[in-house]
Amino acid sequence: MSDMATTKVSSKGQVVLPKAVREAHGWPAGTELQVIDREHEVALRPKSRRDERFPPISVEEFLARVPRYDGPPITDEMIREAVLEEAKRRWHAKGG
Repeated sequence: MSDMATTKVSSKGQVVLPKAVREAHGWPAGTELQVIDREHEVALRPKSRRDERFPPISVEEFLARVPRYDGPPITDEMIREAVLEEAKRRWHAKGG
């Protein structure tokens, strides 16, 4: 997709976004977009779909909720091995 696309405003004020733009941003039909009116341009962004069950919290609140780990240091290699083992387990569980 190029950085520039052209469309027209209809008599009802409607604008059709080119398919390449919708696909590039993953905006299927029905996607709610916020219209941001700037000095010399208008921008679109998807409306936030925040799950009300998970209200925003501060960094301090988040850090207070993070479980503490008192065991030996975990290396990047240990993490990579654990992720690979879990991927193998899930692959075999699916019959792979």
